[in-house]
Amino acid sequence: MNGAESLVRTLVAGGVDVCFANPGTSEMHFVAALDRVEGMRCVLGLFEGVVTGAADGYFRMKGTPASTLLHLGPGLANGLANLHNAKKARSGIVNIVGQHATYHIGYNAPLTSDIEGLARPMSDWVRTSPNAKAVAADGAAAIAAAKSAPPQIATLILPADTAWNEADGIAKVPPPAQQPGFSSDAVAKAAKILHSGGTQNLLLVTGNALSERGLALAQQIAGKTGCKVLGQTYHPRMARGRGRFSIDRIPYVIEQALPLLKDFKNIVLVEANDPIAFFAYPNKPSVLRPEGCEVHRMTAWGDNSIAALEALSDALGAKPADVKPQKLAEIVKPTGALNYATIAQAIGYAMPENAIVVDESITTGRGFFPLTAAARPHDWLQNMGGSIGFSTPVATGAAVACPDRKVLCMVGDGSAMYTIQSLWTQAREGLDVVTIVFANRIYQILRGEFDGVGAGEPGKRAQDMLKLDRPTIDFVALARGMGVPGRAVTTADELNKALAEAVAEPGPRLIEVQM
Repeated sequence: MNGAESLVRTLVAGGVDVCFANPGTSEMHFVAALDRVEGMRCVLGLFEGVVTGAADGYFRMKGTPASTLLHLGPGLANGLANLHNAKKARSGIVNIVGQHATYHIGYNAPLTSDIEGLARPMSDWVRTSPNAKAVAADGAAAIAAAKSAPPQIATLILPADTAWNEADGIAKVPPPAQQPGFSSDAVAKAAKILHSGGTQNLLLVTGNALSERGLALAQQIAGKTGCKVLGQTYHPRMARGRGRFSIDRIPYVIEQALPLLKDFKNIVLVEANDPIAFFAYPNKPSVLRPEGCEVHRMTAWGDNSIAALEALSDALGAKPADVKPQKLAEIVKPTGALNYATIAQAIGYAMPENAIVVDESITTGRGFFPLTAAARPHDWLQNMGGSIGFSTPVATGAAVACPDRKVLCMVGDGSAMYTIQSLWTQAREGLDVVTIVFANRIYQILRGEFDGVGAGEPGKRAQDMLKLDRPTIDFVALARGMGVPGRAVTTADELNKALAEAVAEPGPRLIEVQM
């Protein structure tokens, strides 16, 4: 077998059996190997940002890495924004990036570039295979890195001649160096802090602590000690819905975050970061916790936060009987005009059991959490890296990972245009994704940021940089052109009907919410 086939066989044997791909000339031997190797599902994306974002969504829902196939440095560069988001979400991904043949690189052909230099900022592990006989072992090492604790983004660069020359066979993925654990001392310190102080203590959580089990443990700890439980502003994945502990998040807007945090004396971090502002603003703080508030890390990314929360619960004597009942907003079917509240109510009402919600609603969706907390049980995925164009690719990967679950993708119109090609992949693969585009015809987030940084009142030129008009974008027509049925809605009643139909029918659908 050649190097490309040895790599594909190593990937499949190592449990990496999905490849999101946008290949070119240098990757043709890898593409040919897909015909000779059983067990690898290859999903074509028409833009590399779709490919890398789909791999992120796949990992978040499956818990195991997918691979990507990208064409040389420019292909990798096109996918870097969503690799940035994936790295912030601690998703494990194996990137396979083609390269010119080793003997051709020195001629400085048009597509020659420093691929390792491009890869390093968004990768935790980078390697270029020197020859065909090293490819399988390099692939196995990349898989091990992607599956490590915490998971990593691994980028393997494959020169064309290492793909077509003869290889020795497949390689076995090395076992993990150690199983995730936690610090008993950190748990003991957290227990001592939470034992007294009540509502002056904050348990700030993200990551695995936001699984159904992690939230249940946090709820009984809060019931026992009186501490507050919050999530950081954005999360890779959160279990939500009826029967699960509903928590608030630290608001994005500084003026809303500061009063929420002002009375806390201690913050215990469970995988979360010290609360900071998303951006710097004139005359506003970067650190959101009050002066004198002490921060104590109990677990970090890669630790076993569930085991740590169980140990903390035991140390505090917290039990399920300590759980305090929550009063949540009633799920209602809205009527009348479209606004932030009626949109949230319609989505909460229509959401099916075990749905996956991918949220890039930005300004429209900031108030969605309270009004959807009592919806049917679901998982909620958010953008950890802030680079827009995240949601439609992540929804695509989530649907590949969980074909038995309906995916609801909520996205602003500006963000949707970054990776609209995701719709084509969803149609081709028959993925069960409902894309809800909030069409307010403006980068509303930037209009708010313009005020937030104190830039004054925008004039005509500045407004032209913020508005999405002249011409307006017809998302229903765009969807139809890529094989996805769509419809536009202008009232809550129309949205209810469109959601009900989209949830009931298999395959991708698009709803343009004209606001």
